[in-house]
Amino acid sequence: MQYLLLIYDDEKARWNAPLEKRHEIMTAYKALVGELVQAKTYLGGNPLEQTTTASSVRVRDGKVQITDGPFAETREQLGGYFLIEAPDLAAASAIAARMPGAANGTIEVRPLAPIPG
Repeated sequence: MQYLLLIYDDEKARWNAPLEKRHEIMTAYKALVGELVQAKTYLGGNPLEQTTTASSVRVRDGKVQITDGPFAETREQLGGYFLIEAPDLAAASAIAARMPGAANGTIEVRPLAPIPG
C-alpha cells in the first residue's frame, strides 16, 4: 500500500535556523532517502517552498478565486512530503518516526485511496 508522509513544522524556525543546522537536517533526510531507495520503499518526495510562495484556488458559483498563501493560518505548515510503499500503517508510521522532521514537527501518515479504473 502507498502512504503519503506529510511533513509539518514551523517554517519560520526552519528557514531561520543557522545554515549548518539546515544542512545537517538535509543530510539526515538524504541518508534516510538512500536507505528507503535501497529497500525499494521510497517512491518520491520533495521539500516545499515557503508558504509565502503559495496560492490557494477555489471555485465558488462558477467563479475562480485565487488568493496568496495557504488556506489557513496554523502553527505548523506543510514543508514537504515522502511517498512510500509500506505493508501497513504500522510500517509507514515507523518510517515516519525516523524522519528528521518528527523531532520538532509532525509527520502525518495518510494511506492513498487509489481511483479505480
